[in-house]
Amino acid sequence: MGEDGSKRIVVVTGGARGIGRAICLAFADAGFHVYFNYQADADAAAETETLVRKRGGQATAMRVDVADETAVKTFFKDIVAASGRVDVLVNNAGITRDGLIAMMKEADWCDVLDVNLKGAFHCIKAVSRQMIKQRYGRIINISSVVGVSGHAGQANYAASKAGLIGLTTSAAAEFASRNITVNAVAPGFIDTDMTKGFSEKARTQLVEKIPLGRMGTPDDVAPMVVFLASDAAAYITGQVMHVNGGIYM
Repeated sequence: MGEDGSKRIVVVTGGARGIGRAICLAFADAGFHVYFNYQADADAAAETETLVRKRGGQATAMRVDVADETAVKTFFKDIVAASGRVDVLVNNAGITRDGLIAMMKEADWCDVLDVNLKGAFHCIKAVSRQMIKQRYGRIINISSVVGVSGHAGQANYAASKAGLIGLTTSAAAEFASRNITVNAVAPGFIDTDMTKGFSEKARTQLVEKIPLGRMGTPDDVAPMVVFLASDAAAYITGQVMHVNGGIYM
């Protein structure tokens, strides 16, 4: 709760499904009012809202393209107008357009960087003035194990997630004096719609490489995000927290 007894405000990008939905639910359980964006799947966004309400929380979905700077500015302006503040930003929105470098279309490269990296920049830029004004903020960027290890066929995705780590450390240095922490969480291979396209053989081979012997779930990732937003993590900034079952050490 805020100092005046009001609910704290968290904004989660890409909150309609997968890891984003789990993060929304976890913050709702922690007593936050959750705002989240979606780009295409209105039904999934409505389901996330319903799940939050069933757990006694509050969630508001808005259709926003994070690659559109003007839309992002309006998104945060509307949230601040309604709630007066933004305590936490979680940059989770992400897409994939997998392919080998030699055959990758430029549009597939640009689309992934626009959403995954430029989208996070837009959101951080838009929320930063409010957080500086209130002299408080927590920013958590959802990177990936492939952002540090690389992965064949995912040069665009890996580059975007590696870029998020650089964005995290730079923003952490810029905002630390204003009591704003910036950290990244790098999930390993998580069982979501994004990994459903793996063949059974590929999934088996992948699990064999994971020391804990299984793929992760969105619920493995969400608690780390909520922790980094908590007062218990007030002295942590500029860090990358790996949640990957040991596949990268």
